[in-house]
Amino acid sequence: MKKDVWARPEMEVTFRAELMPGKSRDERTFKVSKVLWNGRVLLHGFAGEHRESEFEPLNFTRKKS
Repeated sequence: MKKDVWARPEMEVTFRAELMPGKSRDERTFKVSKVLWNGRVLLHGFAGEHRESEFEPLNFTRKKS
């Protein structure tokens, strides 16, 4: 695996709103279960491989409510 990957296992990622219209941020947020060699990720509770561009940009300063 590359060292400069965009995601890590167990971190939360949120699908872009236009990919899941009508869903709240919480409904679009999933945890990464595995980062694949090609940079795509597998998610807990959501099937398929997903690439970085499907998700909102990561914001490490955002506080959870």
